[in-house]
Amino acid sequence: MRARRAGAWTLLLPLLLATGCAAAQGGAPGSAAHRTAPSAPPHLRWGLTAPLPPPPSPSVRPPERSGSPATGLPPVVDRVPTRDKVVFLTYDDGAEKDPRFVDLVRELRLPVTMFLTDSVAGPGYGHFARLRAVGAGLQNHTLDHAALRGLPYAGQRAEICGQQHKLRARFGVRPHLFRPPYGTYDTTTLRAAADCGIRAVVLWRATMTTTDLTFTEGARRLHPGDIVAVPATETLTPSLKERTVRLLRRVQEQGLTVGKLDDYL
Repeated sequence: MRARRAGAWTLLLPLLLATGCAAAQGGAPGSAAHRTAPSAPPHLRWGLTAPLPPPPSPSVRPPERSGSPATGLPPVVDRVPTRDKVVFLTYDDGAEKDPRFVDLVRELRLPVTMFLTDSVAGPGYGHFARLRAVGAGLQNHTLDHAALRGLPYAGQRAEICGQQHKLRARFGVRPHLFRPPYGTYDTTTLRAAADCGIRAVVLWRATMTTTDLTFTEGARRLHPGDIVAVPATETLTPSLKERTVRLLRRVQEQGLTVGKLDDYL
């Protein structure tokens, strides 16, 4: 009996060894190992039908419009005068700190601009350091999100210059763009911004709501050079990532791509 078993093992051993070698080499054709597909391209993973075209090198910088050469005040812009087929994505405050948004910016190479308020973003500046590391621009949105219009010069300067110092200390950069909270400002705001080293005060031409774009001047579509605001509030649904993807679809539908605001202002 033992002799028969030994003979059977002698016959089976080459077959078992051959099977083991085949498994070690990835399995037979049609096996699970051979059916593993490569990773999908980033645009498909994020729900886009095509990759975003890379933005062109800025062909025309906007003219110097520092209020006027006589005043030396920074210009107030809601769009960039350019023929490049780009729009600019901007995000305020810094309330929503979804790590998936960092992944989105990194994988799609989105040149987004974050206007940060210290009292909102400050507890999570590490999140914005990661965004900066993957190409996001960090700019000024005041220390405490105070409505500036009508405040005395000293108060406005403290809000703007204070955030300049905070961002420089935390990230080693001194912002040159400023967005006033609620989009409200006066001549005092412009004087304070200029004295804090601001080169342009940035508003917006369109806003991405939870479902669609709204426009400030009755337009129905995006145009080259438009600045788009994407509210970044934790209470809003869908998430910041999902709203950004919806916006990117609209950008693509209109034959545009995303440019880097810092390159134009």
